[in-house]
Amino acid sequence: MGGESPPEPVVQGPNHPVRTPPRLADRLSRWSRARTIRSGRRLDWPALRNKTNQSSNPSSLPSTSSSSSKLAEISQSSSEEDSEEEDSGGMTAEGKAIYMVSDGTGWTAEHSVNAALGQFEYCLVDHGCPVNTHVFSGVEDTERLMEIIKQAAREGALLLYTLVDPSMAEAAKQACHVWGVPSTDILRPTTEAIAAHLGVAPSGIPRGGRKGPLTEDYFKRIEAIDFTIKQDDGALPQNLSRASIVLVGVSRTGKTPLSIYLAQKGYKVANVPIVMGVELPKKLFEIDQEKIFGLTINPVVLQTIRKARAKSLGFGNDVRSNYSEMDYVREELEHANKIFSRNPVWPVIEVTGKAIEETAAVLVRIYHDRKNKCFLPRISKRY
Repeated sequence: MGGESPPEPVVQGPNHPVRTPPRLADRLSRWSRARTIRSGRRLDWPALRNKTNQSSNPSSLPSTSSSSSKLAEISQSSSEEDSEEEDSGGMTAEGKAIYMVSDGTGWTAEHSVNAALGQFEYCLVDHGCPVNTHVFSGVEDTERLMEIIKQAAREGALLLYTLVDPSMAEAAKQACHVWGVPSTDILRPTTEAIAAHLGVAPSGIPRGGRKGPLTEDYFKRIEAIDFTIKQDDGALPQNLSRASIVLVGVSRTGKTPLSIYLAQKGYKVANVPIVMGVELPKKLFEIDQEKIFGLTINPVVLQTIRKARAKSLGFGNDVRSNYSEMDYVREELEHANKIFSRNPVWPVIEVTGKAIEETAAVLVRIYHDRKNKCFLPRISKRY
């Protein structure tokens, strides 16, 4: 027969058995797996291992130079399956994929990538360079890591990982090289720099997993969140002295979400609304004034936010309310500015156009500078 395989599987004789086409159930199973990986959901790994072990065993990855050849064998044995998933799909999501792989919660990888993506807002906002991100957390075995990297190769995804186990990180690096997946180790450069600076080796134990002990810092955050929720929107003013930070501002300046964000960092936060015709609680002026922060916002932006809020509450355009009227918005902001000017110790933070993380960063910097007696003259200042 000239040694060439025919385009369609046929009976060639005893030395060329019939190749049975994969059953529909097998194809559906593979499509389901591919779709699951793309969406970032966990796969049923015990069932997957049973099926994978029948054909190949990629669970062990040598740390020596033979790793590349082993990975090539895994890639070759799975190439048939890969091509079927590609041919059958049309499932590639619009936009370029970024995979984030972590052996912990994935918090570090996700926030690092989001911070980096902020440099490309000019392109992302108008969908000039659409991006789809997928977080894979709790990746603690090589088999699952290999499956994710193979899927990244099929999608042409960028793979970013935070794997503290050196063998896992090395396995990811080698596998990405073999399968042509662009990748970056987010954690290793920083970890190695700190290790060199301190002169000690890192532990190699993932942080944030459920297996770790409950630390004092964990209970501190839980206590802060509980306190902050109870102190929302001016509730329980008698407890203001117990707060680490007190936020003051008119309605819809982001006091509550900022309070919760700071509470997750371990700060006990209370927030007090400024409303015309309503006196601020006396307790506010009896506590340490250096832990009080004012929040202000552009009136046009505030009106837009309030209109959206009124609509979400079911108020139609035919229902008029001072709450979202421009004259009232300006008057209320002017009233708040007069209060701020009478209390020059309070730093006033402009939140227009700022993400919660950005506002929190400014606030925390001022808070710690004051606590450590650094700079900041006693005058009202806008940030």
